[in-house]
Amino acid sequence: MVKGPLKLRCPQCGGESLWSADNKYRPFCSERCKLIDLGAWASEAYRVPVQESADPLSEPPPVE
Repeated sequence: MVKGPLKLRCPQCGGESLWSADNKYRPFCSERCKLIDLGAWASEAYRVPVQESADPLSEPPPVE
């Protein structure tokens, strides 16, 4: 079995991306995909869903 760099799917475009020290954009396949993802974060396109409460002054539920 020949061992080489791990091949993954680029999270942005779905193309092939190498997981190795030679790929400075990992896990992305290119600088373009990395910058597209960074732009999505900067524009707040990625968000954690939050449930709005009926009373904005009410206490948040306890964390379990």
